Amino acid sequence: MMGDARLAVQLRQVLERHELNFVFQPIVDLAQADVLGYEALMRGPLGTPLHAPEDLLRVARLHGLTQELEVAACTGAMHAFAALRLPGKLFLNLGAPAIASFGGADGGELLRHAADAGLAPGRLMLELTEHERVEDAEALQAAFSTLAGQGVGLALDDFGDGRSSLRLWAQLKPRMVKVDKFFVRGIHHDRRKVEVLRAILNLSTAFGTSIVAEGVEEAEELSVLRDLGCHFGQGYLLGRPAERPAPVVADAARTVLDSSKVAVLPNAVPRTGLAETVGRLKVGAPTIAADASNAELMQLFAHHPELQAVAVVANGYPVGLVNRRNFVDRFARPYSHELYGRRPTTLFMNDAPLRVEMSTPIDALITVLTGDDQRYLYEGFILTEDGRYAGLATGESLVRAVTERRIEAARHANPLTFLPGNIPITEHIGRLLSAGARFAACYFDLNNFKPYNDLYGYWRGDEMIKLAARVIAAHADPSQDFVGHVGGDDFVVLFQSEDWQGRCERTVHAFNVGARALFDAGELARGGFESEDRRGFRVVFPLTTMAAGVVRVSSGQFQTPEEVASAAAAAKKVAKQSGSGIHLAPAVRPRLLLEATG
Repeated sequence: MMGDARLAVQLRQVLERHELNFVFQPIVDLAQADVLGYEALMRGPLGTPLHAPEDLLRVARLHGLTQELEVAACTGAMHAFAALRLPGKLFLNLGAPAIASFGGADGGELLRHAADAGLAPGRLMLELTEHERVEDAEALQAAFSTLAGQGVGLALDDFGDGRSSLRLWAQLKPRMVKVDKFFVRGIHHDRRKVEVLRAILNLSTAFGTSIVAEGVEEAEELSVLRDLGCHFGQGYLLGRPAERPAPVVADAARTVLDSSKVAVLPNAVPRTGLAETVGRLKVGAPTIAADASNAELMQLFAHHPELQAVAVVANGYPVGLVNRRNFVDRFARPYSHELYGRRPTTLFMNDAPLRVEMSTPIDALITVLTGDDQRYLYEGFILTEDGRYAGLATGESLVRAVTERRIEAARHANPLTFLPGNIPITEHIGRLLSAGARFAACYFDLNNFKPYNDLYGYWRGDEMIKLAARVIAAHADPSQDFVGHVGGDDFVVLFQSEDWQGRCERTVHAFNVGARALFDAGELARGGFESEDRRGFRVVFPLTTMAAGVVRVSSGQFQTPEEVASAAAAAKKVAKQSGSGIHLAPAVRPRLLLEATG
């Protein structure tokens, strides 16, 4: 307690003597690669327990000096900023009470401090911090409106950190919103963060607000932010806090912003939506009561010839399932009607049928397809809502739905290599074409893979494909080059690396060397292996190697991703036929474009 009391005295002295110091961190316009302004960050006297800003704020909160500290920091930062003659806007962090106070008397107090420092109101941007402490949103809204009318800009800080409110964004109508660094760090590795930022950018368009991405530290992060259309950025890559910050963007960041290369976005398999639940397989079907007789069940089947099975229900809950074919076969035997007609339907039912809640994702039933009990394939299964009977579904519809889901997932990410599939490949080519970027589309394929797969089996074949995936990915630059798996032994790399040709050559060589380890000693000694050709004849094939067809793409040469893919596939075909390993297609416009231009 005594220590805190001494710190409170020291804090009051710091405020009275105007001993706060300031560093400034640039905020950069990502489209123009220029400095928009600087955020002022306060520091206490160097070498004292109050040097760190978090210690200043802690002591201020403990002793009721928060607003006094913020006002002192605001006014001190304006004078320090003006003295440095820095360009652009000055961003000032303030809590709701301080902003509400500055909004009084038509913002006169804030405007006087700005005039004393020689700053026009239009150069000020107040950042609302600590949103969870906003107790009177209406008063804050009035203050925002008043200050905005004087030309002062308002920003919402740390949006998305769990404390900020979408309601505040809509209600306060800030000019800018700063996105919390959590959604920026590692965005080039996390598709979820990409989608969050896209959603925030969509909101910013609807609200007429600019977005600042905080915490930008890596070139790959900045590249993704730029390509997504984020307006502004802040972070160590763009410029560190400094007492005398540079008036221009840091060289490392400018290199990224000036580059014509397109960012490689992280890939993700689409998640199961609400529509992709087992409920969509539901077939309405009549039921039979548990205490009904087999004779009544026979009549039900007779009146509904389309029914393959009937659920047995007691008090609305399913207790079993009767398969039509099995029941009718048994009841058609001599004397069965006399023996079993009056007996209850539970006699011939499957008392352990597959029961599935309607809300269950279809993907969750993949394990059912590989289970030991496969009766559901021919008798169907029961759908329930909160355990009560809802309807039936057929095994055929489940197999078809699961298959469709797996095929769709494979189009996004190959299940063997986990590399992006056809849809992300097409999307990335489209982004490259839209940006007018120069790139090399390389189509990799394996020579004599099918006969190898026939000889050694699918397990060894899968090992060969996974080897190809590892080698291709290892020789690509993940920050510039997009690696995709079309399917089977076909891969595509969209190179933006300047040294793409050397990377291709090293890829082919590395695979050809590594693939030898997947052959038996006898085949290695002979330099080939015997297997069936496409006509079914036993022939000797050379060892499996890699071929690559390459098409160089420049702005305006191709109009659609399909044209690029077709040209690369044609180059790959030539490479396989020539046996030279790599074929570089001549720079000729595709036939479709020639026809279009006459």
